Amino acid sequence: MPFFRNIVFTAVLVGLIAGLAVSAMQAVGTTPLILQAETFESAGGEAGHSHDAATPADHHHDAEAWAPADGFERNAYTVAANVLTAIGYALVLTGLISLRGSQGGWREGLFWGLAGFAAVMLAPMIGLPPELPGSPAADLGARQVWWIATAAATAGGIALLAFRRSEPWAVILAVVLIVAPHVVGAPLPPAGEHALAPLPLERRFVVLATVTSFVFWLILGSLSGLFLKRFDAAK
Repeated sequence: MPFFRNIVFTAVLVGLIAGLAVSAMQAVGTTPLILQAETFESAGGEAGHSHDAATPADHHHDAEAWAPADGFERNAYTVAANVLTAIGYALVLTGLISLRGSQGGWREGLFWGLAGFAAVMLAPMIGLPPELPGSPAADLGARQVWWIATAAATAGGIALLAFRRSEPWAVILAVVLIVAPHVVGAPLPPAGEHALAPLPLERRFVVLATVTSFVFWLILGSLSGLFLKRFDAAK
């Protein structure tokens, strides 16, 4: 029981800190850009409706659509989602560190965090970069499948390079796993569609989203290793 208790306590504490930290970074970084992009998306939608008559079904769909209100409600949902996501990732990290039977510590946790950033953010964004509202996109299901496959394959390749790099077959398999999703390619958006937001806004959003994710994984990894070691020492 102490083994699982330490993992859960560490994950909850780290997830709370990392989730609040990334929410603060988003509030001053990516969120203002998203709000700007939504103005372009709304303008584009209004222009489209001025040329095409909406059907009763369209009005019915809009009436039933739900989204959190701007301001406190929207921010609260964002913070809650970030914290829950961080706790989930922290559970995975602390579980893997514990299963390795290592002493933990912030340095080891930092390496796990960098591996998580590479697998969950860096590799998938090569084919599916962060998108602003109004950006053309392929089918959601196809994108989710490709993202999950890319993250899993990259994580497997990193694990082989980290723990089996002395064996040639492992290195070859690791390279294949990391490269394969990009050879297959990410789902492409429909031809002829273009982003509604200006290109400089898109580029700034990609940069800030990447930096935010990088800091998030650094915090997540280093604190997971640090707190897990502290809890183990306190047994």
